[in-house]
Amino acid sequence: MGETMQIRARGIRTTVAALAAVAGVAAVAVPAAAATAPASDTPRFLEPAELPPHPTSPWYAGPVTAGQPDPLPVCVGEALPSIATHRSYGTEFDTNAQQITVVERTEQRAKDFAALLRKDIAGCAEKLMEQDPDLTATQKSYGRLNVEEGAHVYGLHTASAWGSSDIGLFSVGRDGRTVTVVLWGQMGNFQHA
Repeated sequence: MGETMQIRARGIRTTVAALAAVAGVAAVAVPAAAATAPASDTPRFLEPAELPPHPTSPWYAGPVTAGQPDPLPVCVGEALPSIATHRSYGTEFDTNAQQITVVERTEQRAKDFAALLRKDIAGCAEKLMEQDPDLTATQKSYGRLNVEEGAHVYGLHTASAWGSSDIGLFSVGRDGRTVTVVLWGQMGNFQHA
């Protein structure tokens, strides 16, 4: 039992660190087909091996897809514009992740969009409980991380009256005109992250 708790404690630190690193990664790789476009217009997406290690399964990645994810992710989905690009990840078990990037027209618009996403996440637990009285939601801020122009990491635990319990970590970061959101989730609570 002690080894499991130690792995879980290490897991939350690893996940928060990985989310911070990912939020800072935005526009460093340019595909050959887009070589004429400025690097800041082509966001880089994570490879599965760059996600926090899962103790019993490798990560798998879907394709990089233009547009909003379907379904829209909790907390940030309503704010996502149609110009978003996303990629979903999963393991063989109950863990999943998603990276969403938006390249704005100006750096100021990117700053404003990142601030809007952080505000939406900060009020998410309360909003979820208003929408569903059978749900209890708890948030935790892991604070600002010093990557690129800054990233913020948040945790959200939801528990339903019928017994489900889920934990999610959110990272919002910006690099120039590119805003990157990384979502990570699985069944469990803050200790299971």
